[in-house]
Amino acid sequence: MKWQGRRGSRNIEDRRQSAGSSAGRKVGGIGGVAGVLVLLVGWYFGIDTSGFVDLGGSGTQEQVSNEITAQDQEMAQFVSVTLADTEEVWAEIFLQQVGRAYDAPTLVLFKGATQSPCGGASAASGPFYCPADEKAYLDTDFFVTLENRLGAGGDFAAAYVVAHEVAHHVQNELGILGQANRIRQQVSEAESNQISVRIELQADCFSGVWARYAQERFNSLERGDIAEAMNAAAQIGDDTLQRNAGRTVQPHTFTHGTSEQRQRWFATGYESGEIATCDTFSTNTL
Repeated sequence: MKWQGRRGSRNIEDRRQSAGSSAGRKVGGIGGVAGVLVLLVGWYFGIDTSGFVDLGGSGTQEQVSNEITAQDQEMAQFVSVTLADTEEVWAEIFLQQVGRAYDAPTLVLFKGATQSPCGGASAASGPFYCPADEKAYLDTDFFVTLENRLGAGGDFAAAYVVAHEVAHHVQNELGILGQANRIRQQVSEAESNQISVRIELQADCFSGVWARYAQERFNSLERGDIAEAMNAAAQIGDDTLQRNAGRTVQPHTFTHGTSEQRQRWFATGYESGEIATCDTFSTNTL
């Protein structure tokens, strides 16, 4: 992905050196490979499992460092450029396909931990979008996890992560997210999970739409970039994560969709470039 030297977004809230990101935490309990797997499940499903995991020795006190490294700075610049791309692309899409202006979200960068109206955010909770304040939250260390622990490396894999969270904001702008979440509160857990899958697959499809427009507008994609995004989608499918965690695959617990579904809906958005093709709520075949 060609991103160096390009415009960055002004809609970045940098909390990486704030006091809320530096609180120490005591870790103890599950260790070794099992501990890593518990953390991975937490990263994906938005559950802070850090209190159950010991990756370096039981009962020790770990102080999360707020030092901003050169790698941190580079990843922050990358996120800023990617966010700027989403702003320009979705502004164009909204005018062309929705007929109104697009109101871009803010992206919060943090290191270690921070707070949001949707709850606490930590390295274990992974990237997420909070509709209450219309902000996406991201610890750039997640990109290291994505590559080293989930096997989804590459700059466009990281761009896909940013685009996916922005896609949730697009859903919020279109009124889809609020309506879907209201229904989720009124149905059973199994039905709520099914709606969640449709929300996430639509965000994958919107990410594909963004990628199509980004290539046409900026010529920023390089050979292999789409393959990186497709690999990332595969590595964070519910079935793959459960299988890699040594668990029996249980479709009724899925909240994001299978690897095949996530890849297919991203490809649908990329091939069409149309919001209308991303209607995961009216189809019987996900």
